Amino acid sequence: MTGSLAELLGLAEHQIAVAFWVFIRIGAAMALLPVLGESSVPVRVKLALTLALTVVVAPAVEGRFSLPDVQTSSRIVLFASEVGIGLVVGLYLRLFVIALQVAGAIAAQSTSLSQAFAGASVEPQPAFGNLLVVAGLALMVTMKIHVVFVEYLVFSYQVFDLGSLGNAGMLAQWGAEEIQKSFRLAFSLAAPFAIASLIYNIALGAINRAMPQLMVSFVGAPAVTAGGLALLFLASPVMLAAWSAALTAALAAGLGSGP
Repeated sequence: MTGSLAELLGLAEHQIAVAFWVFIRIGAAMALLPVLGESSVPVRVKLALTLALTVVVAPAVEGRFSLPDVQTSSRIVLFASEVGIGLVVGLYLRLFVIALQVAGAIAAQSTSLSQAFAGASVEPQPAFGNLLVVAGLALMVTMKIHVVFVEYLVFSYQVFDLGSLGNAGMLAQWGAEEIQKSFRLAFSLAAPFAIASLIYNIALGAINRAMPQLMVSFVGAPAVTAGGLALLFLASPVMLAAWSAALTAALAAGLGSGP
């Protein structure tokens, strides 16, 4: 009986160690993951969600890596590497939320609504950006994003082994490419507002040259505000559909080519 208990204790020790390292990665990722890791979510709820995800992910990745027998100093490095990997994993998806924020900022600036109706929030932003972010997060919830997150976190162990954060230069290049994609997506989403703003300013300049005595700014300000709101009403479904397609493609690709 003693031998059986010792064997069970050894097995439990291995599983607890696996769960610990999975918890470290998921906990770091939870700081940046959309929906689950929002600033408005209480810390206790985040901790409970992290534990729940650990219970689901740990058995799925237990056979993917072997726990190294390292000294205390090496464990500190391993701990830091897992935290870094978790932040990279979370940032990869957080960039899509940032893309919506940037798109909203571009749209609001183009329509002269960058300050109007901007409420105080955890992350202050124009009303356009706030509307797009809330709609995007709601859309992610309808996509059963918690299930997708589990698959995404399990896949992260195929890209990053335990403690293998990778080469710093390659990681920086990969991060720069992903940030570039995020800004390209943001500008693509806000392109209708930028084009409308360009046409509006050209038309306003032509009117001003034709009728210098007319205060075109006072005439055009209500028009651009009303046009911006109307354009937001018409373009937001298309913008969110394009954003959702980009997010789905990113989740299907995992972490892309990896750093």
